[in-house]
Amino acid sequence: MSGSRQARSTGDGSPPPRAGLRLMHVHAHPDDESSKGAASTARYVTEGVDVHVATCTGGERGSILNPKMDRPGILENIHEIRRQEMERARDILGVTQDWLGFVDSGWPEGDPKPPLPEGCFALVPLEEAAAPLIRLVRSFRPHVMTTYDENGGYPHPDHIKCHEISVFAFEKAGDPSFAPELGEAWQVSKLYYHHGWSYARMVALHEAMLEHGLESPYADRLEQWKRDPEWDKRVTTRVPCGDYFGVRDQALLAHATQIDPDGFWFAVPRELQQAVWPTEDYELVTSHVVSELPEDDLFAGVQVTVGE
Repeated sequence: MSGSRQARSTGDGSPPPRAGLRLMHVHAHPDDESSKGAASTARYVTEGVDVHVATCTGGERGSILNPKMDRPGILENIHEIRRQEMERARDILGVTQDWLGFVDSGWPEGDPKPPLPEGCFALVPLEEAAAPLIRLVRSFRPHVMTTYDENGGYPHPDHIKCHEISVFAFEKAGDPSFAPELGEAWQVSKLYYHHGWSYARMVALHEAMLEHGLESPYADRLEQWKRDPEWDKRVTTRVPCGDYFGVRDQALLAHATQIDPDGFWFAVPRELQQAVWPTEDYELVTSHVVSELPEDDLFAGVQVTVGE
């Protein structure tokens, strides 16, 4: 496992309050760990949770989304640059991280869309693609896993594949009869999907911007939004983490090729976000422990002792 962990201390020598708990986020590309759930990650790290990120691909086919980084030498070395960005982001968040080693599928554009490139992550057969994740789950032994919903959060082929292998790994890692060569079986207690862009959150931030006389970055999106009320009901868990939005923003900025500091991600003042929507939201998909819904903690119902 790569990366370094931030030093934590309660000040009196006692272990931090959540010591012994382990959380794994499974993401498609470097930068996803900073744009989805990063503030709750930072909160849990501060509380003593061991947080590990599994990154499926190297983001090799990602576009340069920050115009300040669109200069000679960047695209030609994008693979190494994105690895360096990931190193900075994981140090800011205080997590460890592993690359699963697959190749970015890219975002297919055109009508009709072109075929995906040979050998890319999205085309790898399910069991083959899930194998390194199952090995990692059995090694790290998380109590909680997060990933994307069945639509990938948005329909990037790598996000959809990430969803598929995460669900498969959650189911199979705890089965001692499945691929014992991948390590000793470990049953993850809870599986969550990220729900970062709910209609309710976007409307709340949009209206707050207008009330303060500011231009909302969500106006066009809301006009085009095809609302599904049933989708809105899927959020089960809202983790209070507004105090860590600053850490989230620093982790985002570490991905300089992907995040424009003058762009969309920072259009809403942080103080307004903290006042209007100070949580990151999730959907509890499967649980092997009992917890009461709605939740405010990904570890609700999980009980462990240090060393377990």
